[in-house]
Amino acid sequence: MPETVIEVDYLVVGTGAVGMAFADVLLNESDATIAMVDRYAKPGGHWNAAYPFVQLHQPSQFYGVTSRELSRGRVEQGGLNDGLNELASGAEVSAYFDDVMRHQFLPSGRVQYFPMCDYQGDGRFVSKVGGNEYRVKVRKKIVDATFLKTKVPSTHTPNFSIEDGVKFMPLNDLPKITHQPDRYVIVGGGKTGIDACLWLLQMGCDPDKIQWIRPRDAWLLNRRNTQPTEDFFFDVFNAQAGLMESAAAAESFDDLFTKLEDCGYFLRLDEGHRPEMFHGATISIAELAALRAIKDVVRLGRITHLGTEQIEFQRGSLPVSKNTLFVDCSARPVDELPDVQVFAADVITPQMVRSYQPVFSAALVAHVELHYHGDGEKNRLCAVVPPPEADTDFAHFTAISFTNQYNWSQDGDLSEWILQNRLDGFSQMVKTAEGNPEKIAVLKRMRSNGVAAVMNLMKLDQEYKQAEAQ
Repeated sequence: MPETVIEVDYLVVGTGAVGMAFADVLLNESDATIAMVDRYAKPGGHWNAAYPFVQLHQPSQFYGVTSRELSRGRVEQGGLNDGLNELASGAEVSAYFDDVMRHQFLPSGRVQYFPMCDYQGDGRFVSKVGGNEYRVKVRKKIVDATFLKTKVPSTHTPNFSIEDGVKFMPLNDLPKITHQPDRYVIVGGGKTGIDACLWLLQMGCDPDKIQWIRPRDAWLLNRRNTQPTEDFFFDVFNAQAGLMESAAAAESFDDLFTKLEDCGYFLRLDEGHRPEMFHGATISIAELAALRAIKDVVRLGRITHLGTEQIEFQRGSLPVSKNTLFVDCSARPVDELPDVQVFAADVITPQMVRSYQPVFSAALVAHVELHYHGDGEKNRLCAVVPPPEADTDFAHFTAISFTNQYNWSQDGDLSEWILQNRLDGFSQMVKTAEGNPEKIAVLKRMRSNGVAAVMNLMKLDQEYKQAEAQ
């Protein structure tokens, strides 16, 4: 089959949230032409394979592309997110990205979109449907928007053996059950496990019928402190001030987490069990209260073998009740990643440059690509904030995020761009402090501890790494 040759300025591999947010800035801040390639039939990346009841766990205003609002500006009433800004469902997010592609990107005449294609590297890809082969001549850069490779339960292979006859399913299949089991066993203590438990509870399941296998507990962020509207100014910035003060004063990691919990920055499910994991998941106080009703929590390490009569763990075993359904929520959100800079010659690898905000990060990376010169300067402004895994990663990635924020604040043009970018969320809230002594006092608390916080976080991180190496 003859090869079709395409010539564009940028080749964007991956049309998930990161690729879409990056391309949106290219389209709106330049006259660049773009080819976009993806293995799914529609844009949206992992949202194409997400479980049916998935929602964003941060407000919708933080998500999507810069040029089009995802949120309708509503505050939720009733339910476990009562009184907080709306959280888009997975279906809403998927429809949103499809709409952006069909009604913004393609009508621009500068985007060529190739769904259902396998990218083979070096500007080449092949259609999974028709077998057509393509080669892209890239005038400027290749953008690898697949680097983070977010995992979802439906595409995850468990890292333990499963005996024939065990009733075991990915979270995606949970709404399809037709016969009620006597017990639900949720495998995994992260955000996916939280979602599974909350869904069961909201569907009327007795919490005593749920067993929750949590190899590690997680530190969680209070969703009230992530709201991007003026009504929540004091929640947001008191939490940030508490973070700065805690980071500046902490004498150890244990002391840091104690201080962060005391100031309301961190939450945990079990007040009697100290978490060891942190993935940046957010939760409402109402969700926290609901989850605490589940009392059968297993902490014997990871599962090694799942049998019809017994579960084997790293640190013990438990019998399996008859008519038990196991729900797999054990996938890590992102695999351990190699150290790769965002800008490297003719390849851009968008990654997080601000904590917890991958789409804002992708938009900022695209803006820096268009308006700044030299990989050295671009990487200085876009230092990678690696996705956290363990609680001890918190100091490292927070220090980098703070440093990036400081570097941006020293650049007037970039600061103004961030202020006007809807994905930023908080800069517009800062402006509301003008003339308000109480708000100004909170911001002073936050800013006065900034340098000390970064220096101490770096110190704690270095001390921890040295102790681990010994």
